[in-house]
Amino acid sequence: MDFPAKVGPQVQLSAQPFNLNEVKLLDGPFKKAMELNAEWLLSLEPDRFLAWFRKEAGLEPKAEVYGGWESETIAGHSLGHYMSACAMMYANTGQEAFKQKTDYIVDELAAVQDTHGSGYMSAFPNGKRAFEEVSRGEIRSGGFDLNGIWVPWYTQHKLMAGLRDVYVYTGNKKALDVWIRHADWIDQLLANLNDEQWQRMLACEHGGINETFADLYAITGDKRYLALAEKFYHKAVLDPLSEQRNILPGLHANTQIPKIIGSARLYELTAKERYETIAEFFWTTVVNHYTYANGGNSAEEYFGQPDRLAERMHDTTETCNTYNMLKLTRHLFAWKPNASYMDYYERALLNHILAHQHPEEGGRLVYKGFLDMPARKGFSHPTRSFWCCVGTGMENHAKYADTIYAHANDTLYVNLFISSVLNWKDKGITLTQQSQLPPAGRVTLSFASDKPQRLELKIRKPYWTTSVTVTLNGQPMPATLEDDGYLTLRRIFEQGDQIVLTLPMNLHTSPLPDMPNRTAFLYGPTLLAALLNERQEPPVLVAENTEVLLKSFKQTAPLEFILDSAARQLGPNGWQPISLKFIPLYTIAEQPYAVYLDVFDPDAWAEKEAEFAAEQERLRRLEAMSIDTLQLGQMQPERDHNLTGERTNVGTFGGRMWRDAYNGWFEFDMKVL
Repeated sequence: MDFPAKVGPQVQLSAQPFNLNEVKLLDGPFKKAMELNAEWLLSLEPDRFLAWFRKEAGLEPKAEVYGGWESETIAGHSLGHYMSACAMMYANTGQEAFKQKTDYIVDELAAVQDTHGSGYMSAFPNGKRAFEEVSRGEIRSGGFDLNGIWVPWYTQHKLMAGLRDVYVYTGNKKALDVWIRHADWIDQLLANLNDEQWQRMLACEHGGINETFADLYAITGDKRYLALAEKFYHKAVLDPLSEQRNILPGLHANTQIPKIIGSARLYELTAKERYETIAEFFWTTVVNHYTYANGGNSAEEYFGQPDRLAERMHDTTETCNTYNMLKLTRHLFAWKPNASYMDYYERALLNHILAHQHPEEGGRLVYKGFLDMPARKGFSHPTRSFWCCVGTGMENHAKYADTIYAHANDTLYVNLFISSVLNWKDKGITLTQQSQLPPAGRVTLSFASDKPQRLELKIRKPYWTTSVTVTLNGQPMPATLEDDGYLTLRRIFEQGDQIVLTLPMNLHTSPLPDMPNRTAFLYGPTLLAALLNERQEPPVLVAENTEVLLKSFKQTAPLEFILDSAARQLGPNGWQPISLKFIPLYTIAEQPYAVYLDVFDPDAWAEKEAEFAAEQERLRRLEAMSIDTLQLGQMQPERDHNLTGERTNVGTFGGRMWRDAYNGWFEFDMKVL
């Protein structure tokens, strides 16, 4: 994002992404996903998002509020995401319809502020009362609520991020005015809180509000906003990370990641090494010790113990987490460009972000549960859900163009192999990328320029290929693989120059760290899933070793494989051989599937066969007997069961969440026969 900033980076940014209006997607799965998203975004009605904003200001709503989370006390979060997504779509496509949507929303929010007589604006009921209590130091939080409102600062963060994106991507100066007015209201609201009160308030999820205040400081140069950004510093989480201590087990994952993004932004604007350490240590810890084969993290929305993923195969990989991890990755890549960052980015973008939208229908998005055993995608309704991952999903499929390329002076990075056209305006260069990925490992880069240009062209060598061949205008071209993991070509490029990359792809495995025989399968960068029938448990695979197993896969189409001899399924007559079909996870819609499968050699399977069958039967019986389940201390299960209380706290012990009520109480609803 290229800010019209008064305060620039205080640290060296070694690579920067291009603006969204400089990169256009060409035909392929990413462009299709973007077009599905665009159609849905244009079908949504701003007045329905704005209904409760007007109601809370004493104005008559112009339409009925949307359902799902927009009808709860997190109302308003989707409007922020919607503004961001429409602004990004406008920047990338130039379609005026998106700008018309955002211009209208900004005008309406300004009217809401005028009616309140301040910079206040919110859609959740009783928000003004709750914020006034907080201003007086009367702070009550059970972890996911603040004075009776579900994560109000989280929601305000989304609104401010939306206003920022409208200003930056569409040039609407009124959006900046509304944003500043709201920020000034927050500054006055919290002016009298002491440090202990701040930290009690920050125990409630607050998104990445520190990032938006940091951005506002960069744009305006007003140090009040920098001070606010640094006050939204949650010591209980960020202090240990600054000391490179892992305190993530038992924490709600997506509550933390936006705070880290804010820390990364503060490092860029202050050069304080503490913020750099927080961001780098967190990223390394999550990617290396908490990340599944699709690039996602968390189970039931929480971090567990590091490198213990096999025991956490339920409600896996919340999409919001990956949306935010990709944002964090962009910051770290800008500081120290390295292929390892973009290897992660590619894995997560292709196998989680692309996979979380229905392949044929926009507005149908998956919250979590991608890798359960077995799994089935649970899609949102286009107008009746509006979960957090629906909000981030609006943005996910609007900004595929933002990281394909990066630049620094005369250096051009090709990070992702996505068909697209780069218009490098400052250089007068047009680069057209025709990528056959994911199905085939061939990429063509074509240059157009009015004059010869000396460039350092850096092309990522992906982790999933052992060798890359490069030709220039049909002739073999030597390319140096440097320490940053990029193949580097230094030369003068001219009009019509064409580079062809050949990236051989093979099947390979991605085992879990704590159970190496439980593995996922990829073809090149693409995560595969075994299709299952209704109510079918995941089969097991039996083979002498991994090499023999991979050779048993028969490719029947560019991204389609059949496994006949190795798969075993428990049936009425014991374990029987079956045939399994594998296709990319991102192409799956309604059908059940399994990504992770347990693999045994014949001797191990002889020992495990009866035990495995007994455990599957135990789990089936337990599920059949269970009327309802609730994990106390976890946000969404508690909200689903209408948990309320006073003077109640949450924590973790032995890797499990708990909730107590010391001199207080809590209650919840459970289904009964």
